[in-house]
Amino acid sequence: MTKPDPLLPESADPLGETLHMLRLTGTLYCRGEFTAPFAIEIPELEGVMTFLVVTSGRCWLEVRGSKARLLEQGSLALIPHGIPHIISSDPNLPADPLFDLPIEKISDRYECMWHGGGGALTRTMYGVVRFDDVAAQHLLRLLPRTIYIEGWHDDAGGWLQSTLRFIASEAASLKPGGETVITRLADVVVIQAIRSWLEKSPEADQGWLAALRDRQIGRALALIHRAPEQEWTVEALSKAVAMSRSAFSARFTNLVGVSPGRYLTDWRMQIARTRLLDSTEPVSVIAGELGYQSEAAFCRAFKRTFELSPGSIRRSATQPSTSYAGPDRG
Repeated sequence: MTKPDPLLPESADPLGETLHMLRLTGTLYCRGEFTAPFAIEIPELEGVMTFLVVTSGRCWLEVRGSKARLLEQGSLALIPHGIPHIISSDPNLPADPLFDLPIEKISDRYECMWHGGGGALTRTMYGVVRFDDVAAQHLLRLLPRTIYIEGWHDDAGGWLQSTLRFIASEAASLKPGGETVITRLADVVVIQAIRSWLEKSPEADQGWLAALRDRQIGRALALIHRAPEQEWTVEALSKAVAMSRSAFSARFTNLVGVSPGRYLTDWRMQIARTRLLDSTEPVSVIAGELGYQSEAAFCRAFKRTFELSPGSIRRSATQPSTSYAGPDRG
């Protein structure tokens, strides 16, 4: 039987620990200078999160299926699911497709765009980001269509707003190394915006997020997240969180939506899929490091989860595809 992790104290914060696991990858940032009238249509960007910071001036943001919203200087809009949207000086204008507009590429992760009719100036910072860990994949599915943090003086927190102001300052006069400063700060801002939503939204106290906040079920989830390779039986987990086996199993399933065993398998399979796509590690190594005694047992579990073999998933990663950043516009 697996022993409880002595490094997981009673006071541990499983939700905070899960947020700490969030890591951004595959990011691209664009500094925009737009003069009225302007309207830019961003298409669906599958598998990524996008965000917009208005560093000076104002603009409208219209996310498909929602009403247009005016964003003033210092506002942040997070679009977690890559939904198509339009950024404009007037929501009634016809929009130009994003990938038809010219850019200046500063580095692999940073570019600049100028567009518009010569009127009032709006400056923005726009980001396209991915998360590369399993915790983020669970979290992103639960986020709303859009998260807004309004203005320099919003009550989201002085630290976040001062960071946005610093990004605005760097973007206004890009100095040597400025793109590196901006991209790293923007990564932090994205995670902080998610934290702000988690702290304030009633929707954040449901399902998996509510389970992470639960004193005992959250500890059980943290044990699985920390050591998915261990044989976490219902008995082992219930003992680790000081609950009876039956009460633990019922509460876990009610909050999380699946049984502890199913959750452990799904968590392992998501980790395995990420490693298959992002590395050349042998399947046997991945299987062993996730607690499977044989490669065959691992492959059976993988195929039950994804209806594809590990080899098929890995081959799909080598197929040519269109970048989320769109066609080459350089």
